[in-house]
Amino acid sequence: MARIKGGLMAQKRRRNILSEAKGYRFGRGTKKAQAREAIYHAQTHAFDHRKDKKGDFRRLWTVRINASLMRHGLKYSRFIKALRGKNIELDRKVLATIAIQNPEAFDRIVAEVAK
Repeated sequence: MARIKGGLMAQKRRRNILSEAKGYRFGRGTKKAQAREAIYHAQTHAFDHRKDKKGDFRRLWTVRINASLMRHGLKYSRFIKALRGKNIELDRKVLATIAIQNPEAFDRIVAEVAK
């Protein structure tokens, strides 16, 4: 049986790893072993930070809603409790968008909740 050398596949693997590490600094962009380790860490952090991003946006929406409520003399926590009490089903993302882009509509929502 003929011997099969692995040169072609090794080149392909190396090329794929280095193309994924394109733009990395120092040896991480040019050396296979360093590139593989850098890619592993990058993917780990990307997964973690995708999860963190959800919390970051929720905090951002809370801050935006609270800032808009200050004009009305309301606090965020009391506003959210009043929303639930009136069975108004708007989530924080929608409320924050309305507060920034359409303040008149947000004023009407606050007026409805404050009744």
